[in-house]
Order: sequence, then structure tokens, then C-alpha cells
Amino acid sequence: MKYDMVKNVLTLLEQFELENSLYIKYESNIEGFKKWIAANYSHGDKQNDLYWEGKENGRSAASVINTLIVHLNRYAKSYSKSAIFGSEFSTQEDFIYLINLKDFGEMIKMDLIKKNVHDKPAGMQIINRLITKGWVDQTNSEIDKRSKYLKINDKGLAVLEQQMEKIRKASEIVTGDLTDNEKMELIRLLNKLNEFHMPIYDKNIESEYLLTEVLKEKK
Repeated sequence: MKYDMVKNVLTLLEQFELENSLYIKYESNIEGFKKWIAANYSHGDKQNDLYWEGKENGRSAASVINTLIVHLNRYAKSYSKSAIFGSEFSTQEDFIYLINLKDFGEMIKMDLIKKNVHDKPAGMQIINRLITKGWVDQTNSEIDKRSKYLKINDKGLAVLEQQMEKIRKASEIVTGDLTDNEKMELIRLLNKLNEFHMPIYDKNIESEYLLTEVLKEKK
């Protein structure tokens, strides 16, 4: 019996159980293990053969990823714009802020702004618009009188619900023809990138120094 092979399989099982305990996306059985193997190892030999436009001229994978993320953001915005056409919403940020308040409950203004990765002026403009429309209520914080808590009200919930079907359809369209497994893998990768960038964003480094500071920390 080839004990090395058994050891290798046990190592893979341990890795599968560890990853699945941190972010459950596979069943904890042999079928789930097989799906995990397929998702993580079936394309390993083909990665170096992956082609993208400009690769032969030295275009990097990082450049391609940046471009595709920018393009996907623009596609998503176009579908969101269609989803709110003719509604009371001015921008997609309006309903995204409301969805965050609905899903995560009341929070102070800066927490809501940071959750949406906006700078303060842009975030405050959106919040003020929601308050003016009467969709969000604000109350003073008992801990810090300078801070105000925001809470979606019945009017905000109603206007959000009127548009949710179209918003959900727009979200589905953005994911295109990805399979369920591909969606889960994309979530994992995007979460990994988000976890890298969020601590940098939280430091509120001025744009003038941002790139220099991040490159300095990576050394």
C-alpha cells in the first residue's frame, strides 16, 4: 500500500475541513470534498496557458485584473441605472445605503459611509439626500453627542421594497453565466482582495501619499 498517497489524501482532507470551517460552501462529506478538489485543482495545469489581450507584449495579470474590475463596475452601474429608472432613487448609492441600513440596522453616519467605501463628502451627500427624502431618521448618539445614528424608516422600507425585484434581477445579470461553484470561488477571491484593501482604506491616507505609503508597507 502506498502510504505516501494516503498521507497526501489526509493532508488534503485536513485542508478541506479547515477551509470549509472558515467559510462553509461545500457539504462536509465525500461529495463536498470532490467538489472542493475540482474547484481548487482541476485547472492548475492550465493556468500558465491562460491568454489575455496584450500578454505577448508584456501586459501583466495585475493590469488585466484592474481593467476587468473597472469594466465590471461600469456594467453593474448600467444595470443598476436601468433598475431604478423611473423610480424615486437618484443613484444606485441611494438604494445601496438603504439596503445596508435595512440589513445591518442603525449605525452612525461614518460607519455607513465606510461600509460603502466612500470618502466623507460623497457619503454625506448621499445621506443628506436620503434624510431630505424622508427615508432615513437620525438620532443623537448617547455616547458621542457629535455623532448621529441613522435608521431606515417605514417610508424608506416601502420605497426600497417597490424596487427590490428589479434590483435583484440587476444583481443576477451582473453575475452572468457563472455556475454556483464559480460564484462561490469569485466571492472567496473578492473577499480576499477586500480584506487586503479595507485596512488601508480605514487609515484615511491622503491621495497624495496613498500609493507611496502602501508600497512602503509591502516591502
